[in-house]
Amino acid sequence: MTAFHLYDDATAREFEPFALTRPVGELRVGARLIRERWERATRMQAAGFISSAHLEDFEEGGAPEPARGELPAGAIVVNSRFAPMLAPVENSWEVLAAEGRVAAVRLTSPLPVTELASGEMALESLAGNRPRSTVNGWWIDAVWDLLRDLEQRLTEDLLRLALEFPPVAPAHCAVVGKFRVHARDARIEPFVMFDCTEGPVVIEDGATVYAHTRIQGPMWIGPHSVVGGDRISACSIGPYSKVHGEATHAVFLGYANKPHDGFLGESYIGRWVNLGANTVTSNLKNTYGPVAIWTPSGTRDTGLQFLGTFFGDHAKTGIGMTMTTGSVIGAGAQVFGAETQPKVVPPFAWGHQPPYETFDLDKFLKVAERVMARRHVQMTDRMRAALRRAFDHRWSYDE
Repeated sequence: MTAFHLYDDATAREFEPFALTRPVGELRVGARLIRERWERATRMQAAGFISSAHLEDFEEGGAPEPARGELPAGAIVVNSRFAPMLAPVENSWEVLAAEGRVAAVRLTSPLPVTELASGEMALESLAGNRPRSTVNGWWIDAVWDLLRDLEQRLTEDLLRLALEFPPVAPAHCAVVGKFRVHARDARIEPFVMFDCTEGPVVIEDGATVYAHTRIQGPMWIGPHSVVGGDRISACSIGPYSKVHGEATHAVFLGYANKPHDGFLGESYIGRWVNLGANTVTSNLKNTYGPVAIWTPSGTRDTGLQFLGTFFGDHAKTGIGMTMTTGSVIGAGAQVFGAETQPKVVPPFAWGHQPPYETFDLDKFLKVAERVMARRHVQMTDRMRAALRRAFDHRWSYDE
């Protein structure tokens, strides 16, 4: 195999509040990014991604460049809405399918990237009548599918990742359940309770778990993240994140801050998000009925009884903020004040209630640069250009 490229189709390009600032391959499913999952499946690094034109300056550690020009014959195009299992695919790579849909296809002839530019082309049209091999994993058909079956996906991932980390049983901690805790170069303070009844716990190098914390598996704690202070259960915590207070069934993309008290449930936290002290999400309606959520194509019923908030990249909340069930907070939004926020806050909004002001772009970029520097990440010219493009392409919302 020569190379593979991640393709965001038209459905993927509506995965707000994230599609404004990143290709879908750079979203986390279970314990790994979708791109990382494909890299394990193919045993190679991604060569590029094909997504919305406004993402052409997207730059992030480990992420590939946007594809340009022509994809050569023999290259593999994968649908970024499919998250394969964390295992190499041993089947033929001509056409891979799951649940009757093509997840990956090897090109038989050169393909101009412009033919994929709109996202309307289905990989089935590139597969033709060639035989299809099966690939195991999950389709992400809507943004809330990033959280669907999180415990199952984490357990599947962690049982594989556990093979890369030795089991540990710190004498100064309690471990219960049939699964185990796995870590190598992590700091685990005394009086931590690990409940491994429902799944394993994997703590990656450089991470810290503070004393007097209850960790309930399945749980993945990424490199250099810091967690502690309450019950944290069934979460996927990306690298360089800080998580304090009660959190359950949440995904942290990485480089995010929840350093204070406040309940977080069934929520997805984008990169560089900061949640102010006592920010609280609602994840269950008073009626106990299914949660509806806004999408660019209109409000849709998710069919999920539990669903909290999707926080776009660089979003921030003030002290004591409360989020209603099934909320979408746009990238770069800065919300504060005592009122509960509406279900939809547009990108780069500034204020406490609609109609919001728009966050001044230059001020936003200065804040973002300052935030990134605290994690020793330098904002490059390309990153700055990407955020400017996101600002120019921001969506609006009127109730």
